[in-house]
Amino acid sequence: MSENVEKEEFVEVKTREIDGNFYNYLVVFICFLWSAFQLYIAYFPLNTTISRSIHLAFGLGLIFLLYPVKFHKSAHFKMPFYDIVLFVLGVCCVLYPAVDFYGLAQRPGDYLQRDIIVACIAIIIVLEAGRRVLGPALGIICAIFLAYDYFGQYMPDIISHQGASLQKLAGHMFLTTEGIFGVPLGVSVSFIYLFVLFGSLLERAGAGQYFINVAFAMLGKFRGGPAKASVIASGLTGMVSGSSTANVVTVGTFTIPLMKKAGLSRTKAGAIEVAAGVNGQLMPPIMGAAAFIIAEFLGMSYSNVMMAALIPAFACYISLFFIVHLESVKLGLKGIEDSKYQSKLKIFLSGIHYLTPIFVLLYTLLIAKESAISAAFNAIGFLFLIMIFQEPVKKLATREKVGLDDILLGFADIFWAMVAAAKNMTTIAAATALAGIIVGSISLTGLGQVLSEVVEAVAGDNIILILFLTALMSLILGMGLPTTANYIVVSSLVAPVIYMLALKNGFLIPLIAVHLFVFYFGILADDTPPVGIAAYAAAGIAKANPITVGIQGFFYDLRTAILPFAFFFNSKLLLIESVDATNPSDAKGIVWMSNPFEIGLVFGMALIGMFAFTSVLQGYFVNKLRMWERVLLIPVVPLALVPNVCAKYSIIPNEYFGYVIAGAIYAFVFATQWIDHLRLKKLQATS
Repeated sequence: MSENVEKEEFVEVKTREIDGNFYNYLVVFICFLWSAFQLYIAYFPLNTTISRSIHLAFGLGLIFLLYPVKFHKSAHFKMPFYDIVLFVLGVCCVLYPAVDFYGLAQRPGDYLQRDIIVACIAIIIVLEAGRRVLGPALGIICAIFLAYDYFGQYMPDIISHQGASLQKLAGHMFLTTEGIFGVPLGVSVSFIYLFVLFGSLLERAGAGQYFINVAFAMLGKFRGGPAKASVIASGLTGMVSGSSTANVVTVGTFTIPLMKKAGLSRTKAGAIEVAAGVNGQLMPPIMGAAAFIIAEFLGMSYSNVMMAALIPAFACYISLFFIVHLESVKLGLKGIEDSKYQSKLKIFLSGIHYLTPIFVLLYTLLIAKESAISAAFNAIGFLFLIMIFQEPVKKLATREKVGLDDILLGFADIFWAMVAAAKNMTTIAAATALAGIIVGSISLTGLGQVLSEVVEAVAGDNIILILFLTALMSLILGMGLPTTANYIVVSSLVAPVIYMLALKNGFLIPLIAVHLFVFYFGILADDTPPVGIAAYAAAGIAKANPITVGIQGFFYDLRTAILPFAFFFNSKLLLIESVDATNPSDAKGIVWMSNPFEIGLVFGMALIGMFAFTSVLQGYFVNKLRMWERVLLIPVVPLALVPNVCAKYSIIPNEYFGYVIAGAIYAFVFATQWIDHLRLKKLQATS
C-alpha cells in the first residue's frame, strides 16, 4: 500500500493540506511516535500524571498541526505563525505537570505563580484545540462550568456555592488528576488508544474489506441481500471501529450503491447504513470507547462491561436485520447473482487469519482474565506478525518468489496504520480532556448533589419522566458532541440522580444499567436530525437529503431506543441475576447469571419483544398486518422485555407467566399471518 492511500483516510473535519515535505514528515513522525509511546507504556507503565501529560501533548500538537482555523482559508494550505505559536506553547504547557512532577508533588495545593499562569494558558489552549476538532459545543459547555465554578456565590440560591478562587480553580483543573488529567483522559491513555490502534491495524491489513466480502458471500443472493449484508458488515467492522461515522463511510461506500441497485430508495439505503453503522458502537469489544470509561467509573472489569452489553447489542443488530427483511419483502427486492460472491468457503478462508487477533483479544480478556491493556497489547502483537508475514505466505502458497519488498510491505502497513491511529485519536484526546473539566467541576462544587435536588424538585419521584428527560438531554448534547464526550458529560451529571431516584421508587438496579442507558441515547444522537453526523455521511454517499436520511434512520433505530428502558428495569437483559441490597452501587455486589437455559430464554424473549415492536412500527410481519394483529402485538413488547415490572404491578402473576403469554400471542399472530401467506400463494398459483 502506498502513502497516497493513507491520505484518503476519512476524517470528519477537513485537515490542513500542505505540499511541503518538512510539514508532512513532521506530522507523520509525531503520529508514529505517539503510537510507539502508547505501546511502550502499555508494556512499561509510567506514572499516571506523566503518561497523561505526554499523551495530551501529542494530541494537542497534532491538532494545531492538522486542523486550521476555519474562517482563515489560507490556513488550510500553509502553517500560519499563530498556529506555530499555539503548537509550541500548547505542547510546553501540557508537558509542565510531567516536567515539574516532583516539584508539584512537594507543594500540593500551595501553587507558585508560574504554576497558575501555565495552568490558565493550558486550559485556554485545550479549549481552542477542542473547538477545532469537535466544534464549539463542548468548549461552550466547559466554559459555562468554569464560570459556574468561579462565580458560584452569585448563582441562584438552589445552585449557589462559595465559589473557587482562580488559584484553586486553575490548580484543580490542571495540576491535579481531577480535571483535564482526570479519569476520562486516563482511560484514553490506558485503553482507548490501544483499541483504536488495533482497529486501525485490522483495517490496514485488509480485515474491513474481508468482513464486507464475507457478509455479501453469505447473504448477497437472498432477498434484499445487499441491505442484509450491510447490517452484518457494519456489525463486524463496528466491533473494532469505535466510530459510527467511520463505520458508515467504510462499509457504506460499498453497500449503499448496491442497495440502491437492488431496489431500495436512496433514503432507505442511506438510512439502513446509518442505523447499522451507529449500532456498531454498541458491539463489544470497543463499544465506541465508552466501555473502558464505564469500567473505570464503576470499578468493574472491562470483561464484565462486555458481558452486560452482549444481549442488548445482538438484539439490536438481529432486529435491524429483521427490519431489512421486512423492507425487502414489502418492496419485493431480489438478491444479487454475482459469481464473485458464490464461493462462500473460499471467501471465508481467504481472510480467516484476520479473526485470530480478535480471538486472542477475547481469550486474554474472558478466559485468561487479564486486563484490557494486556489483551489489546497481545492482540496488536499478534496482528503485527500477521501483517508482516501475510504477503510472503500468500506468495509461497501460489509458489511465487518471495522478495524483500513483500516483507517490507508488511512493515510499511504497520507504520501507516500507526500514523492513522494517531490522527484518529486527536479527537478523542481533545474530547476526554475537555470532558475532564466537567467532571472536575462536579467534584469541586458538589454540583451532582445540587442537580439531584433540582431534578427531584422538577420531576418529583417520577422515574419514567426522569429517564425521558435524560434521554432527551443525551440526544440534544449528542448533536454537538462525540459519543464518548456525550456519555461522560451526561453520566457525570445525571447518572447519580437517576440511580438514587430509582432506589427511592423501589427499583434495586445495578449502576451499570444507568450508565448504559445514557450511552445508548448518546449513540442515537449520531443519526438524529438536524445534526446527525452519520446521517450526513450516508446521505453524501447515497446522494440523498441528509435530513430525510436521518429521520428514516432514527425511525429504524426506535427499536434501539426502547432497549435502554427495558434493561434499566430488567437487569437480566444485562446478564445480571440480582444486586446486593446492602451495597447496590458496588460492582462486587452484582450476581451474574450463570444458567445457560435462563440466559437463552432471556435472549430469545428479548428478540421476540424487539421483533414485535419492529412489526408494529413497520405494519408488516409475514404479510401486511391487519389492525387487530398490530394491536395484539403491542403487549408482547413489555411482556417479553420487562415481565418483572408487569409482575411488580400485579399485571401478571410472575415474569415467566409473562414470557408464556408473550410467546403465545406472538406465535398466534405468526400463525394467522402464515395461513394468509399460504392462501395468497395458492391464489397466485391458480391465477
